[in-house]
Amino acid sequence: MKRILIPIIALAFMTTACNKPKDTSGINLKNLDTTAVAGNDFYQYACGGWMKSNPLTGEYSRFGSFDKLRENNLKQLKDLVTGIASKGGAEGSIEQKIADLYNMSMDSTKLNKDGYEPIKADLQRIGALKSNQELIKLMPELYISGIDTYFAISVEADQMSSKENMVQTYQSGISLGEREYYIDNDAHTKEIREKYKQHVINMFKQVGFAEAQAKTNMEAVLKIETRLATAAYDNVKLRDPHANYNKMTVAELQKLVPVINWTDYLKALGLKNTKVLSISQKESLVEVGKIIESEPIANQIAYLQWKLIDESASYLSDAIYAQNFNFYGKVLSGKKEQRPRWKRSVDMVDGVMGEAVGQMYVKQYFPPAAKERMLKLVHNLQVSLAERIKALPWMGDSTKTKAKEKLDAFYVKIGYPNKWRDYSKLDIKKDSYYANIVRSNQFDHAYTFAKAGKPVDRDEWLMTPQTVNAYYQPTTNEICFPAGILQPPFFDMNADDAFNYGAIGVVIGHEMTHGFDDQGCQFDKEGNLKNWWTAADKKNFDARAKVMADFFDSIVVAPGTHGNGKFTLGENIADHGGLQVSYHAFKTATAEKPLANADGFTPDQRFFLSYANVWAGNIRPEEILKLTKSDPHSLGRWRVDGALPQIQAWYDAFGIKQGDKMFLPVEKRVSIW
Repeated sequence: MKRILIPIIALAFMTTACNKPKDTSGINLKNLDTTAVAGNDFYQYACGGWMKSNPLTGEYSRFGSFDKLRENNLKQLKDLVTGIASKGGAEGSIEQKIADLYNMSMDSTKLNKDGYEPIKADLQRIGALKSNQELIKLMPELYISGIDTYFAISVEADQMSSKENMVQTYQSGISLGEREYYIDNDAHTKEIREKYKQHVINMFKQVGFAEAQAKTNMEAVLKIETRLATAAYDNVKLRDPHANYNKMTVAELQKLVPVINWTDYLKALGLKNTKVLSISQKESLVEVGKIIESEPIANQIAYLQWKLIDESASYLSDAIYAQNFNFYGKVLSGKKEQRPRWKRSVDMVDGVMGEAVGQMYVKQYFPPAAKERMLKLVHNLQVSLAERIKALPWMGDSTKTKAKEKLDAFYVKIGYPNKWRDYSKLDIKKDSYYANIVRSNQFDHAYTFAKAGKPVDRDEWLMTPQTVNAYYQPTTNEICFPAGILQPPFFDMNADDAFNYGAIGVVIGHEMTHGFDDQGCQFDKEGNLKNWWTAADKKNFDARAKVMADFFDSIVVAPGTHGNGKFTLGENIADHGGLQVSYHAFKTATAEKPLANADGFTPDQRFFLSYANVWAGNIRPEEILKLTKSDPHSLGRWRVDGALPQIQAWYDAFGIKQGDKMFLPVEKRVSIW
């Protein structure tokens, strides 16, 4: 249930304080396209100028306001990392590890000289397997090294007893990420599948396999991955926490999937004391057992070798990386060119030693005063949401009391953690780039598996401080805003409350509403998967949520392709709630001293323009189709043109009337939080 419930842009405005005199409206008139009609295409009206001024470059399949923030953040990280890389440090120090990691990833001469040598021994070891039992014995070792085969194992909070950690399995093992790429038969998906087949062949050839053997291996890979995909839950079912919770003993798991000796398997992962675990997608793991039993060992060797090649491709030679990018970057997402090596290298160091880099980052870029301002602002939005809950006409008093208790219990995390992760046991050497990635994966898995049998650490962060993102976590009932998004260019200390509530206010409200979306509402204030609703109130909620799902199902995101309203339901509810809660707070904050018109717009108009500009961006056709399959967030355009027609205040602000293309009759609008 670890969920990143808002994309990278979401909290870019968070350091804005709303209690300081404001000098400007904050609205950049160049972002607008006033040739568009607000009531027909508000996204174009509010963001058309921005889109024209920020065309897609070759390295991006999607570029929006949030990517500008990410680019700024990446340059800050580059300064930190390259400053350390130029000097190095004492053996075993953080500085030595960062320097060696970065310098090795930048050393194209060594990477190209090594070719696929760093994985050659593992390819041969997999190729020498003689039986299913030998294969099963190798799987845990591959897994902790970062090779994602058949299924995944992690340690997370027990959803029914959220203060305790529990070992959990998850469906995995398909390289295309989404099951639909293997089983759908529309023209676009079939084209992707054919190009994937050729990609697999090409990658096998890159690591020394002859054409005929590469083709045979590809057929084995497709057969196994298609079986895994067919058994996997779709993205809608994955959003049902009850359907994904199957707690059982190790003995019961042994009966469920007998081909694997689970006592030995868990011991090999460092989980020898495991007594109970949750088999999150039971049917998928049962199919894994059947695959291991029924597929010829040669097929499974090809599959494991492919997973090794696929997972290591980013850390080998330029030729291997280029082939990998050609499929995953160009074919799947429509990108035209690779990201610069320095960006990939900085991201890698950030991924391997995130909190070590984060400690340096916040010291330089995140002043303590910003944390205090954020806490106050979050409190203001909590008050607003509480007032809206109290006034809901469709919810009974007993459920309102429980909702208020959950809201009051939110654990708010701002900027950076109170304690930092220890990297002393992470070993970074100068042997090969890939070998260091393997050791990093082993280090991370040991860190995760060490939580088994221990209480949940509520102070642990699921993101690093420099991450340009944010999240709500249901099992700890927490909202988290890392320092990486609490910086320019998105907040304006001189902008008025109309701008700031339209931006930061909506985003904070969005995160809070996730505690009460169709998933979050199933968890109580302690983070347990436990009903706190009366039957009548939950029926009312579900009926209102269905209106939202049906509305987004009806949106045509590309010719012949509709949105998936059930998949994006949680995010759409959160956008809706964020808008309602923040607008309510905005009107309360300015009730005694109403704002004047500015730059030709009323305060209410500036509120909604500010919100729309959060989602300004350009996107390639390939990426639209990819994200519609894989992303629980609606596309940026529809987070504006799909969300605002549900909000009466938007109609009032811009004089939207019947006959306008975006007009929606009152009886068809969503009304939840």
